[in-house]
Amino acid sequence: MTESPATAILDALRPYPEDGSRPDGPVAVDATDRLLLDEAREAIASAAPAEVVTIGDRFGALTLGAIGLGARDVRVHQDPLDAEAALRANAFAARRGSFDHHVLGPELLEGARVVLLQLPKSLAELTEIAEQVARHAAADVTLYAGGRVKHMTRAMNDVLGALFTQVTPSLARQKSRLLVARDPVPGPLDRPPTYPVHETLPGIPGAHGPFTVVAHGGVFAGGALDGGTRLLLEQSDDWPSVDAGGTAVDLGCGSGVLATVLALRGFEVVATDRSAAAVASARQTAAANGVGHLVRTVRDDAGASLPGASADLILLNPPFHDRAAVATDAAHRMFASAGRALRAGGELWTVFNSALRYRPALERAVGPTRQVARNPRFTVTRSVRQA
Repeated sequence: MTESPATAILDALRPYPEDGSRPDGPVAVDATDRLLLDEAREAIASAAPAEVVTIGDRFGALTLGAIGLGARDVRVHQDPLDAEAALRANAFAARRGSFDHHVLGPELLEGARVVLLQLPKSLAELTEIAEQVARHAAADVTLYAGGRVKHMTRAMNDVLGALFTQVTPSLARQKSRLLVARDPVPGPLDRPPTYPVHETLPGIPGAHGPFTVVAHGGVFAGGALDGGTRLLLEQSDDWPSVDAGGTAVDLGCGSGVLATVLALRGFEVVATDRSAAAVASARQTAAANGVGHLVRTVRDDAGASLPGASADLILLNPPFHDRAAVATDAAHRMFASAGRALRAGGELWTVFNSALRYRPALERAVGPTRQVARNPRFTVTRSVRQA
């Protein structure tokens, strides 16, 4: 296969914020990025301005690679905020800037003829993305969806097959493969979108009566209540009570269950997450339970934007996986943000997988920490910020 014209651009990319020197760290460009660009190169080169869209670009390889192949005014959707930052940093270094970020929806996709997608890890997220492409892109759109073979399942073919007449798998190359989808099926698009889901739970700890969860496809646990959040909520009677003007934070808010329970208890709440899908879900969950006016959603990275000494109570259920691998970097950055954002005497309540043994790190980042509850999978701790 001839060398891609975008090779020089791709070879210069970095996995921001890291420098790429760690042997076990992330790579800025993987085999899937290169396969997507090679398979779509002719379609990219012939596309008019704003007809190329990238979704799920991790460090900018798809977007900047497409620009290197001739794409202009590329529209981009990256769910994690840190992925947006990585793309901008790599674009600045490469002196390539012909792209704009958009939320997942019509503005991103109307008139698109080429969509490059790094396959997400969940079928729910893939369903939401594929539905949006089929609904809003041009009738002759081609969706190039790529991933590592070990993460791909037959169910991904089924999701795309329900929305597109043609779904063709590529040959595998360097342990990556594509699913190429064309010709949207009109019938399923006459029905309301599958996501966000609205699930009414009969009752959850810390809330009285039915509770509605609103969740977009990319949100962990969807419309359900995950086990760690449930154990943390079971301790809610021991959380500090709200004082006049008391402020609480749901750090890494996901679908916003914890933020909404805090608001139902009278707190003014900041719900923060790096994920655009999570922030949208949290906002909608709070509104669905009548407390939208008490919850302010913020998209940031690990609570970095929280003002110092601004919160009385922080609840945290940190992420601990990146695909199949255990990853704790985000949790430690969240601990540091919590320690900075709490007022003296403020409390951080954390739930985590017991095997991760976070208590010493919480002691260092926040203050004295004790175990409050534990079950076979999860541990809940209470940390108090010292003066």
